[in-house]
Amino acid sequence: MTAKSNRPSGAPRRKVVRPIGFFSSLKVELSVLIVIATLIVFVMAWILQKVGWSGWIAMPLTLIVALGITYLFSHGLTAPLRQLRDAANAMADGDYTVRVQMGTDSNDEIGQLTRAFNDMAEELQHADQMRLDMIANVSHELRTPVSALQAMVENMADGVVEPTPANLEGLLSQTHRLSDLIAFLLDLSRMEAGAASLNVEEFDFRDFLDETIEPLEIADAGHAHEILLRVDDSIRMEGDQDRLRQLFTNIIANALKHSADGTTVLVEAHEDDTDGMIVTNVVNFGSQIPEAERAVIFRRFVKGKTGPGTESGGTGLGLSIARWAAQLHGGTVRVVDDKRGADFEIRLPKRHVTKPSRSS
Repeated sequence: MTAKSNRPSGAPRRKVVRPIGFFSSLKVELSVLIVIATLIVFVMAWILQKVGWSGWIAMPLTLIVALGITYLFSHGLTAPLRQLRDAANAMADGDYTVRVQMGTDSNDEIGQLTRAFNDMAEELQHADQMRLDMIANVSHELRTPVSALQAMVENMADGVVEPTPANLEGLLSQTHRLSDLIAFLLDLSRMEAGAASLNVEEFDFRDFLDETIEPLEIADAGHAHEILLRVDDSIRMEGDQDRLRQLFTNIIANALKHSADGTTVLVEAHEDDTDGMIVTNVVNFGSQIPEAERAVIFRRFVKGKTGPGTESGGTGLGLSIARWAAQLHGGTVRVVDDKRGADFEIRLPKRHVTKPSRSS
């Protein structure tokens, strides 16, 4: 069971002022601490000698004061480190809500470390929540076709339903749905591994897009979308068609899902001779993606917001799988500014370049 944080959810962080942390370097702060302690000890020893105190009394007293000053400043130095230790232990036990409260406003390396730790904790908490949501979504998505298959097969076995072509077609559609879900999970495992083998070959880019769009048009027949393709006939590229088909299928399907019925989705591509890249833009007209959300939507398990003319559902993996497939080919996927609507720009190298493996 996940441990709970002692700090209430949503409670403001308590800011603690440290007597050290004003400088941008920990070495400078330690040097200043030594100088201050030395000056105080020297002045105190001089005053005590002036008033006639014995050296046997003045020396221990000045040492006690020096140790007190050093302890005060060192406590402010190590307090964030102790909180970092406690927070790391809590995160190891599964509590991703903990945050380090001390040292977040300082300028030294400890302040930078605490801010980086809190940012990491935010990311881990988000990923953990999205993982839990994805497990719930996948469990629900798997339960539906499995239950339908079980009911239909039982009815056929009991003789309640005849194994007609229509009923068998229903069984086949449910198995296809299961296969799609399994494919998503396999893609997720490949993403976690960080790489996948590529079957690189040269192919005609327009023909590839035609073959990719055709099944999407069939599946989208009930929404009356038009997919407008504008690609030169002479573009050829090298790559793994299966992985690239994942990329373009997910991007175009996302554009269809977030377009009102009866509207157009534009797919246009051209060669960038300067960089040796093939640039493809997938535009669904009308809708826009706020700039602050453009990077977030490519994170795993993040689902786009629904609205008029959009569909919900899915596992939240489509765009992250698309970005992964592009990165395997040395390319990128991003949302760019476009007054016409949401514009996903895909940049892929025309010639495949073998990248070194992670283990090399």
